[in-house]
Amino acid sequence: MLTTAGISTALLAGGIGVASQQADAAKGTSVNMEAVVKAAQWDPYKSDQSMTPGAKDSVKAVESALAAKGLLSKKYVDGHYGTTTVTAYAKFQKSLGYSGLDATGLPGKGSLTQLGKGRYSLDHTISVGGKTTMDGKTVNTRTAAMVKAAEKKGGLNLVLTQGEYNPGGVDASAGTHDGGGAIDISVNNLNSRSAAVKALRQVGFAAWERTPAQGFDPHIHAVAISDTDMAPGAQAQIGDYYKGLNGLAGHGEDNGPKVKKVTFEEYQRG
Repeated sequence: MLTTAGISTALLAGGIGVASQQADAAKGTSVNMEAVVKAAQWDPYKSDQSMTPGAKDSVKAVESALAAKGLLSKKYVDGHYGTTTVTAYAKFQKSLGYSGLDATGLPGKGSLTQLGKGRYSLDHTISVGGKTTMDGKTVNTRTAAMVKAAEKKGGLNLVLTQGEYNPGGVDASAGTHDGGGAIDISVNNLNSRSAAVKALRQVGFAAWERTPAQGFDPHIHAVAISDTDMAPGAQAQIGDYYKGLNGLAGHGEDNGPKVKKVTFEEYQRG
């Protein structure tokens, strides 16, 4: 027969066992970073609460971790990375000491890893790499690899006229070039501007030809989908691209070449 103390000890041991089992189960959860970042750049701009294909379970794991920290109401743990989740994730990033473009609610590898401690493991990670230059313009190594892939895909020679990481701002860019992922490309040496836009889209850019009728000197504007250093203005353009729009303030129809919308990582896997 168990004494009162024995019962208490048994209950305590049972509680520890349950907690241990829950922790083990949480550690067995895997979060696909590619899927989470894709959802974070698409879901906030949807007119409904639909899930990004293949992202629901990973997003829910991230949302559950935010809820466990008191940053997100449990009713929003639904697999849709909407504006409420963006706000909650930005609060988490700020709690880590991040600020500015590092705390916009767009997940990066570092913050996702910190959030997942004891709750999930991270796979399919994305790295934008360090900064380098192309045609004298600053870009990260992921963007550089994407440009080279587009050149190979389309038999092109792409010349950058504007790069990334311009915190001082770029005229008429609405802040899109402040962070990573956003570049402008000359059209002067292109036989077919449409073919260049198509090749850029095929390797994972949201890309559009900009024209004088739109108020621009002729060029191609391209934003690298799933770049985790991206400024909010560029993220909004990704949202427009997924919605079939042109990425401008008027949100007009996208009249560029139709391709399957992919990230660079998806393109690399074929």
